[in-house]
Amino acid sequence: MEFLNGIYKKEVTEWDELLGTSLLNQEVILEGAVHSIRNMGDVAFVILRRREGLFQTVVENEKANLSVHDLKEAMTLRVKGILNEEERAPHGREIRIREVEILSTPAEPMPLAIDKWKLNTSLEAKLNLRPIALRNVQERSKFKIQEALTRAFRDFLYEQGFTEIHTPKIGARGAEGGANLFKFSYFHKPAVLAQSPQFYKQMMVGVFDRVFETGPVFRAEKHNTKRHLNEYTSLDFEMGYIDGFEDIMGMETGFLQYAMELLKKDYAKELQILKIELPKVDQIPAVRFDKAKELVAEKYNRKIRNPYDLEPEEEALIGRYFKEEYDADFVFVTHYPSKKRPFYAMDDPADDKFTLSFDLLFHGLEVTTGGQRIHDYNQLKAKIAARGMEEDGMEQYLDTFKHGMPPHGGLGIGLERLTMQLLGEENVREACLFPRDLNRLEP
Repeated sequence: MEFLNGIYKKEVTEWDELLGTSLLNQEVILEGAVHSIRNMGDVAFVILRRREGLFQTVVENEKANLSVHDLKEAMTLRVKGILNEEERAPHGREIRIREVEILSTPAEPMPLAIDKWKLNTSLEAKLNLRPIALRNVQERSKFKIQEALTRAFRDFLYEQGFTEIHTPKIGARGAEGGANLFKFSYFHKPAVLAQSPQFYKQMMVGVFDRVFETGPVFRAEKHNTKRHLNEYTSLDFEMGYIDGFEDIMGMETGFLQYAMELLKKDYAKELQILKIELPKVDQIPAVRFDKAKELVAEKYNRKIRNPYDLEPEEEALIGRYFKEEYDADFVFVTHYPSKKRPFYAMDDPADDKFTLSFDLLFHGLEVTTGGQRIHDYNQLKAKIAARGMEEDGMEQYLDTFKHGMPPHGGLGIGLERLTMQLLGEENVREACLFPRDLNRLEP
């Protein structure tokens, strides 16, 4: 009989020890995948890829237990050798190999030159061979940046007293209505994939006051653009006892400030690899929807064609206007028209044609939608009736409000869009591990 009492300690040298000075000129052990091989004749440089980065090892003829000709790209190895200083190597260190153990061998050569600094291939090829393409250092770094954003979202909201929740992605109806729903049969009953966790996170405000979730959402929109996905990751929060929707915008500003500091502190290597210049988040301007349209129409001599919505070109021009006028990378656009917001959005008491809601634009692209919600039961029912909607399927949601709810509001952030804009990419698929769009269901 065997009992486990914790993590097994491996006889492998830690990354920090390899970069330090305490083990210089001593024997170390390293595991990793062969990223590239440069055979110089009498000596060969074998670069190993680890989660922390690349590390240079050296195989000298007759000094190791096997020849460099026995090694292939994408093999995984355990090597033992002497750690030396070498200023020309990555991290200023290299291991002169004495012993190699081959852990696994690839069945075929690599289909992409992932050892190149920049992966010079089409987006389509990268997506078709996604698990291989992501072995490239630059490609992989994009998703460390995305990790930082998710980590910051969680850590910041925990600090602000939020509770993390996990809501179902299969439901009887969508939170926002409309036709952009994936419908399917669930044990012979009609069901849909969740457009958002909206109903559930509102209901949980009555339990925990402040809640958040990170999870997939599904939109059956037949868009085939560089900014749309049919499944994406949404960073959602909802908070009670607010004084106004400005509290929601303030919380998001705090999250962005926290995220930028985390990136500087723990992800400096990835920022350098990708040459990312972090956006300004010390203060973010807010402008009314109607005023924003007027500003860009006047400055860029553009006619206002749709008074009730922002066209992609208008969003881009608003981003440009606030960058030129205020050097702002982000801008909140507030008071969206009621007809363009879901039924649960609270109308502006001063003018019910508008709502107490907002979008956050980042370099001219919407990355967040949020606002204050209706918390009064009778007001909520009246709004549903005024829109000619049915209450079928919303009984439990409405019952929550029947039994009392605090003033509350929240938002949803598109993680892939936020990542895309931070990376300076032109296509949201670059910031999605395995995109699902109009044409792609694999890998």
